[in-house]
Amino acid sequence: MKIDRLETHDRLQEFHKQNEIISKGCQDCIEKRPKEFGTYPFYIYAHCRTSENGYSKRLIWQPRLRKPKAETNSILVKAYPPSDKIKIIWMIPVRDQWNEYNPDNMLESNITAESIRKFKSIEGRRKLEEKEEDDLSEEEIDRIYREISINENRKKSLDKLYKSSIKQAIEEGFSTS
Repeated sequence: MKIDRLETHDRLQEFHKQNEIISKGCQDCIEKRPKEFGTYPFYIYAHCRTSENGYSKRLIWQPRLRKPKAETNSILVKAYPPSDKIKIIWMIPVRDQWNEYNPDNMLESNITAESIRKFKSIEGRRKLEEKEEDDLSEEEIDRIYREISINENRKKSLDKLYKSSIKQAIEEGFSTS
């Protein structure tokens, strides 16, 4: 097999660039998590979606209190605020790239190879998706999500009231001066 050094170098550069994107995405998600999450451990779920143009992809980063279902083309990390400690739960690339992460390959990754191995079997996938010891109870998660919803609704109401007050002030006060 003939190896194109330039193509290999470009792919390795792209791989390193992706690692930086993952680090920045996690840090951004930690900093912008809902204030209601407090210092509870939470998941950072990154998954690829097709953009509105129909062909380019974008990575969506979501802070979550519940562990999502494992799926291809996704990353799941658990953050432990207030520290900067994180734990990688899985990194599952698209299926046609799975062999690239095997031992002795340029993109070799133990975490990714192990995630793929578990994802392939029903029992392994269950292990990836099962609750962790330090996860919040369902009741506590529901309470926090309700609190987020209530606070968002209050914010929307206040914003609407503020805009209405400004409009009324303009109509009443500034038009007569």
